[in-house]
Parts: sequence; C-alpha cells; structure tokens
Amino acid sequence: MSIWSDKGEKMTFRIVLTGVGGQGVITLTRIFAQSALNAGLDVKTSELHGLAQRGGHIECHVRLGKKVFSSLVREGGADLIIALEPLEALRACYYGFKKRTIFLVNSYKMPPLSVEVSGERYPSLKAIVKSLKKFSNRVYLIDASEKVRKETGSIVTTNVYMLGFASAKGLIPIKEKFLLDGIKDVVPERYFDINRKMFELAKKEV
Repeated sequence: MSIWSDKGEKMTFRIVLTGVGGQGVITLTRIFAQSALNAGLDVKTSELHGLAQRGGHIECHVRLGKKVFSSLVREGGADLIIALEPLEALRACYYGFKKRTIFLVNSYKMPPLSVEVSGERYPSLKAIVKSLKKFSNRVYLIDASEKVRKETGSIVTTNVYMLGFASAKGLIPIKEKFLLDGIKDVVPERYFDINRKMFELAKKEV
C-alpha cells in the first residue's frame, strides 16, 4: 500500500513532528522541508507552538507533494507522526487515524515543564503505547536517544537518528540521497559528519 495520502490534495504526505524545546524538532522540520525541495517536491511547513526554549512543548507540521496548498495537518490527517519525547506523542495522538497513521516515538523521557510544574504523574511507556494504538495500527517505539548517547556521548543528534530509521523503514516518500543532502544543507558543516553517522547507524538497527 502506498504511504502517500489519496484523499484531499492528490499525492500529499503529511507529517507531524513533536517534542520539547532543545530536542531539535525545528531542525528536523527544516531538514524535511529542504529534502523535499531537493527531491523536486512542493512543501509547506508550520510551527504551531513556538515554545522552543528548553523544556517547552513544540509541534511542527510538514506537508509535501506535487502541489501543496496548506501547511497544517488536520485532526486524523497525519500519515506520519515523529515524536522525540513519549508524552508529546500522546499529546499529538488526535492527528492519528488508525488505518493511515504511523507513529515513530523515541522512548527517552524528558518530562515537559507542564508536568514538572503541576506535579502530575508521567505515564508509563506501556500505557502511552497502548493509548497510541487506539489511533494507529503501527507504532514504533525506539530507544533512539540511548543509542545516540552510546555512540556520541550526547543525545543531540537523536532527531537525525530517527530520520534515518524512518528512511530505512520506508516510512517517508523521500529517497535517502535527498535526505542526506537535506541534512548537509541545514546543519552546520562541522556537524554534518556526526549527523550522517547517526543517520547510517539507524539504518543498521532496522
């Protein structure tokens, strides 16, 4: 079955990216956008919640295809949801539609400020996945940050690791060449090699 949406705008792909400030959600959005342009696709992006300071909730939308007229993904309209933090995946669940949406979730917990301030209990990963499966038949929970930390001593490039995993799994309609070009175009030159290494590492884990 094609991963392209076949309703509304013909041949569009709709991505929701979510996490907390400091995880590279905006950088990953820019990589998706540049990669789509490199592949000759039209693309629109939107940052719905601009709390990009460390620890704040952030959510971005990417729509790509032959011709795209809107940047926003409607409720139940996402083809792919990439969550760099588990609780943020749960916040984004209403973009999911069971027969279409794929969730790719990093298992590394970074409790958002709202949880820390309110003192609310952080749900277990098992509970989060169970809830997500009400909105999707395909939920991938991967320990991306831990694998990246083991290789680099830092979790900074977790976002690119997850991009590499999504590419290797065939979850996105952009060829690897254009994704790597997108990374090169977006990240500072001195950090390209480590990002490429994490992209390649993810491929080996699939």
